[in-house]
Amino acid sequence: MIKRIGKRTLALENRPYLLGHAAAVGKKEGEGPLGERFDYVAKNDRMGQRSWELAESELQKTAIRLALRKATLPERSLDLILAGDLLNQCIGSFLASMHANVPYLGQYGACSTMAQGLALGGCLVESGAADRLLAAASSHFCSAERQYRFPLAYGGQRTPTAQWTATAAGAAVLGSEPVPNGAEPCDVRVTHVLFGKMVEMGVTDAANMGAAMAPAAADTLSALLEDLGAQPRDFDCIVTGDLGHIGADLLLTLLRGDSIDLSPVYSDCGSLIFGDEQDAHAGGSGCGCSAAVLCGPLLRDMHRGKIHRLVFAGTGAMMSPTSVQQGQPIAGICHAVVLERSES
Repeated sequence: MIKRIGKRTLALENRPYLLGHAAAVGKKEGEGPLGERFDYVAKNDRMGQRSWELAESELQKTAIRLALRKATLPERSLDLILAGDLLNQCIGSFLASMHANVPYLGQYGACSTMAQGLALGGCLVESGAADRLLAAASSHFCSAERQYRFPLAYGGQRTPTAQWTATAAGAAVLGSEPVPNGAEPCDVRVTHVLFGKMVEMGVTDAANMGAAMAPAAADTLSALLEDLGAQPRDFDCIVTGDLGHIGADLLLTLLRGDSIDLSPVYSDCGSLIFGDEQDAHAGGSGCGCSAAVLCGPLLRDMHRGKIHRLVFAGTGAMMSPTSVQQGQPIAGICHAVVLERSES
């Protein structure tokens, strides 16, 4: 049963189970501070494919396959796949699941896509519309550069506010019941979701997505805390994905204006995935960035008891190459999912 709490938060009373999860990343991401905590690190970003777009599709397919393997479930046991990426018409996700023979819903929330898929998936499982489903998201530096900016051979200069699109993918399987003898412990459950509103503050610089997304993250997180009657310290970790260094600092400043101090429990996936020495400028971005950090390090820490209550707030910059070229403002969006570890 889904119950509305306050104005916007939905409580999932049966608390769908996280049955399995996996993260697959590229070579640069594997060399970062979280590298050893991902399930798969590619030897090269081409993934044996003839194009960057096919390489991204293969990366997402790898994350899906590993998540199902860890849940000890065959693909045919799924009632639905929810997946998305940054490419036109979400072609990377379409190609990844084209032969799955499973009902499919394409998702587009820019970098908030994984949170959107988990939130929608949690509601579908809770309502009985699906017994088991999989949410996935991916991005690839080279495919995103070609679509949104310039071909790699152009050698364009990156501004200090620019973020590095992660070559990464994450996948998570949700279910109404635990899987008997599942390889992944079923001790993490989805308890609450909040679907974000688009917030537009006049930002038009596509190389400063953190500034475009931070106001939406502030709106979503303040609404979630208000609806739950909670303080940031009531959670072990509140993580956005992905504002990068600049957007994360702006989020903290905005919330302090509302007398909310997020800093003791706050992290951002875009700030975590790359080290300072990797020259990612303002940090990581892309659908796969937050998907991989959640489905790799963060959920591993939950299983190990290091994190018991987590808010995953995926942030996205709602733009297209056409809208940017026309000078249209970039709206931000942020969807929140509350994950809790069940001690039983």
